[in-house]
Amino acid sequence: MRIEKTVFLIDDDKDDLEMLQEALKIIDGDHSILEAGDGLQALNTLERLVREQRLPCLIVLDINMPKLDGKQTFLAIKSDKQLHNIPIVIFSTSANMMDRTFFERHNTAYFVKPIDFSGFTTTASQMMDACYHRATKQ
Repeated sequence: MRIEKTVFLIDDDKDDLEMLQEALKIIDGDHSILEAGDGLQALNTLERLVREQRLPCLIVLDINMPKLDGKQTFLAIKSDKQLHNIPIVIFSTSANMMDRTFFERHNTAYFVKPIDFSGFTTTASQMMDACYHRATKQ
């Protein structure tokens, strides 16, 4: 299965999605972006990508979403043998230590959403390191 230079953003907040997309374009405009507004939609999209044999190099996942939250979505992805190796980073407004601890136990980077655009670009740069690292291993 080939790894696309694609970042998959899973978040129900349109403003945060737009800011992150702009920041990602500044960091590296040579990738595509997919979006899902909730975990259920994300899993359906990932199922389609598996059938098409083109997985994203990175999943950026919010925690607080309708239908299927970030933790449930994360566990579903990590339990799937075709998806479990895709790097996931958490991008959430939650500064809750229980949330952070949950993802740290799973060795997953956790970013609290910044309040300004420069914070978005800094965070996007750190996130893309996982994508670049995966692309060079393929």
